[in-house]
Amino acid sequence: MKVGVVHNPRSHANLGRSADTWAPDDVMLVRPATREALEVDLHAFAARGVELLVIDGGDGTIRDVLSLLPQTFGEAAPLIAVQPSGKTNVLAVDLGVPPGRSLQEILIAARSPKATIKQRAPLQVAWDDGRPVQRGFVFGLGAFVRGTQMSKSVNRMGAFQSLSVALTVAGAAFGALLGGARDHWRAGVPLGLSIDGQPAPAGPRFIFLATTLKRLPLGIKPFGAPREGLKALDVDAPPRRLLPALSLLLRGGDAPWLRRAGYRRGDARTLRLETSEAFVLDGEIYDGAGGLTVALGPPLRFLAS
Repeated sequence: MKVGVVHNPRSHANLGRSADTWAPDDVMLVRPATREALEVDLHAFAARGVELLVIDGGDGTIRDVLSLLPQTFGEAAPLIAVQPSGKTNVLAVDLGVPPGRSLQEILIAARSPKATIKQRAPLQVAWDDGRPVQRGFVFGLGAFVRGTQMSKSVNRMGAFQSLSVALTVAGAAFGALLGGARDHWRAGVPLGLSIDGQPAPAGPRFIFLATTLKRLPLGIKPFGAPREGLKALDVDAPPRRLLPALSLLLRGGDAPWLRRAGYRRGDARTLRLETSEAFVLDGEIYDGAGGLTVALGPPLRFLAS
């Protein structure tokens, strides 16, 4: 099996650690410093017939690699293994990959007849103005953007993994609960939305989330029961009955009043968004000015164990 490793020395768990930790001679190891360098490296991996692509980094590194797969590997994407070394590692949580997984453990698992391989389809974000398509697993705007900005401060204080996620969610909820209808948390952001060609209710949104993952950190279930496909949570602004709604949404519960109060869940293949606001994709904040299309991408194979 030909193996290529993309190592991000700037990822949280890789700081101060050698990039050459247990890398056999037959493993191709790269440390791209830019997106352009990453694209060159992935082209080289494809030309050499890499069958197992190991991503040693966090959610952002995974997003960057997956976004470049179509133009480097085409339709013949390799088996992908995640070596989680970021701060939250949401894909690793969903796949059931243990923290601290080593390259040696990945290689042993990949060559085992009992290897567990799971399929996950990333979501694809395309701008109307032709910017490069991005692939990731968690998309959000509104309060989710502010929560992400808050989480960066939390991370600087030394809170990582699920603790960071917990403090972000708690802080966002606290800010929204204490603010009045005109508070910047509760007032929401303008959004035009259609789901599979059907217009959604007009008006500002407190939060809009989409994911293709089945499990999220801390076991939260804002999209309802775990399932395949592209899922969305759409919440009007200002949010009504926020405290009881959070209690239900975060544990995957439901009630008839949720939709009446402006909390909508659903499945989709394509989401069409018109917004001037920034959005978040796998921890990175992007300029969302203009139109966006968020769609279910092709499934990829991941080595879980």
